[in-house]
Amino acid sequence: MKIESTDYLVVGSGVAGLRAAIELAGYGNVLVITKDITEESSSEYAQGGVAVALSDEDTIGIHFEDTIKAGDGYCDPKAVKILVEEGPERINELISWGAEFDRSGSKLAFTLEAAHSRKRILHAQGDSTGRELVRVLVSKVKTLSNVKRYPFAYILDLVIYEGCCYGAYILKDNEVSVILSKTVILSTGGVGSIFSRTTNPSVATGDGMAIAFRAGAIFENMEFIQFHPTTLYAPSAPQFLLSEALRGEGAKLININKQEFMKNYHPDGELAPRDIVSRAIISEMALTDSRHVYLDITHLNSEFVKRRFPRIYSTCLKYDIDITNESIPVSPSAHYIMGGIKTDYGCATNIKGLMAAGEVACTGVHGANRLASNSLLEGIVFGARAAMFAAKNSIDISDLDKLVFKKIPFAESLKDIDALTQRLKRIMWERVGIIRSEESLTDALDTLKEMSKIQGVWYATRLENEVVNMLQTATLITLSALNRKSSIGSHYRSDFPQREVDYYDIELFKDKDNIKIVKREKSNG
Repeated sequence: MKIESTDYLVVGSGVAGLRAAIELAGYGNVLVITKDITEESSSEYAQGGVAVALSDEDTIGIHFEDTIKAGDGYCDPKAVKILVEEGPERINELISWGAEFDRSGSKLAFTLEAAHSRKRILHAQGDSTGRELVRVLVSKVKTLSNVKRYPFAYILDLVIYEGCCYGAYILKDNEVSVILSKTVILSTGGVGSIFSRTTNPSVATGDGMAIAFRAGAIFENMEFIQFHPTTLYAPSAPQFLLSEALRGEGAKLININKQEFMKNYHPDGELAPRDIVSRAIISEMALTDSRHVYLDITHLNSEFVKRRFPRIYSTCLKYDIDITNESIPVSPSAHYIMGGIKTDYGCATNIKGLMAAGEVACTGVHGANRLASNSLLEGIVFGARAAMFAAKNSIDISDLDKLVFKKIPFAESLKDIDALTQRLKRIMWERVGIIRSEESLTDALDTLKEMSKIQGVWYATRLENEVVNMLQTATLITLSALNRKSSIGSHYRSDFPQREVDYYDIELFKDKDNIKIVKREKSNG
């Protein structure tokens, strides 16, 4: 088995991983591994923008209050304070590195999105903000000689000895190798691909969460899945996200009978929090016996729409939908997970030598329902913080004679992997989706247990290992949802529709061959 070493190993190349790598370059050699090309991540697909208190009408305090309110009482105030206070510096830093945000004349142009009380959303090229941030960060990484990128390398597991993390097992070109590191930073993104409808790219299979769980990491509040209300619904089209910013600019939701309906569900109408909008759409679909509703922006100036949303306009046009003169068929899709690997404010996990940043982590920033456009900001702010605190979480790798490495032969190839994956996605969408109940969650858990026989081994291909990780994260989400017998934020139980009163965190971790679940009184930083 080939053994390599680096000072710092970053797993994942979204904004959190890339920003961490840039900061770590000042402390030693850095290796960024990613299972696809460096540019392929959920960050690259983020259209909505990045929220930051930089406009004349905004303040850090107002951004703080909006985030807390959207989180439905579940945000960690200290984590939110870090986000909103450090955010402006991080964004100005990106601008100095060449980030080209949209402007009105010489000033930055800020827009409004749901649950924001001020115009604070920065965009790039209208609706390609994530792509622009990834471009700038990749360009910056390329200027750093001690940061190396290792694409098409799949992480199988972490190297764990006596409760500490010494690196990772990597699958590349059908061979397993070991990369030793003083600190491993997981920035592998989310879990959207475990659902049959998702805005996420196919790489979002929960790999980082699954390997961290197997290593002994503590997880928190995995039931909080945000479903984006408006995803393109057309037989031949991909599940393309239609940005929150469309509704921020005045787009209306109408049912198949062309009737507006959001005011029937919330006084803020289209600008209500995402969980409310998603459930309203699902309810309206049920009432009208349809598979979608419509998002209508035809009342706005067509040239403005083309200029403001060029990517959305061109993508819809490919599927014969001209958004300037016809309504867009939409339905909700899985979008973002607020729970994840439990970290402290410096991104450290309970495992020495292992850190996590971005969507894979649960910092407490998003609470039970993420405020729109806070995710890119979190990745940038906490990616930088992970690097700054990495030295405090480092492991001595100078003497490794004590380590015994796993030598696991590849298991026999999985049969009908496509059917297996689709079955998992379908059960998660239908039984652990926007509206849940004890009956649906128990049914899902029974199916997941039945499928669990494929776990506990390594496979020779990325797709096979991905479905194992998808199964693991799906189980954590389902168990957590089953144990929160109330409704709050993005988590809605039809059998417990009342809003939660006694706040508590649900922690999950590996206990021998079982998953242990602990309910802890909610900490407020």
